Amino acid sequence: MDKRSGIIRILFAFKHSGRGFQFLIKNESAFQQELVLTVLLVPLSFLINQTLTELLLLLLTLALVLIVEILNTAIETVVDRIGLEHHELSGLAKDLGSAAVLLALLLAAGVWLTFLWRYGSTLIGA
Repeated sequence: MDKRSGIIRILFAFKHSGRGFQFLIKNESAFQQELVLTVLLVPLSFLINQTLTELLLLLLTLALVLIVEILNTAIETVVDRIGLEHHELSGLAKDLGSAAVLLALLLAAGVWLTFLWRYGSTLIGA
């Protein structure tokens, strides 16, 4: 078996990651929505932060949502590959993935709303 190494392995990893992103962008509406939200919020993050740490916090919460959504999609894909018939554990696996996405979204929303509230307060002069 030919085991790739070095730069060739890295290039193939990029190729496979690209295929994954293509699938998500084409087929996963939740990822599409979260990606659009990320694209809209990234420029705003540069306006409402005051320190590098704040900027990183804003950007990392957005990245976390996308990462967790990708993992949730992977879980759902594997469960569906195993079988489409209803099974309690399959449903639980999907529910747990969905719960992880919800927590990531709540974390991001909490961080972003806090920053937006502070930014809005400074604009008003409160």
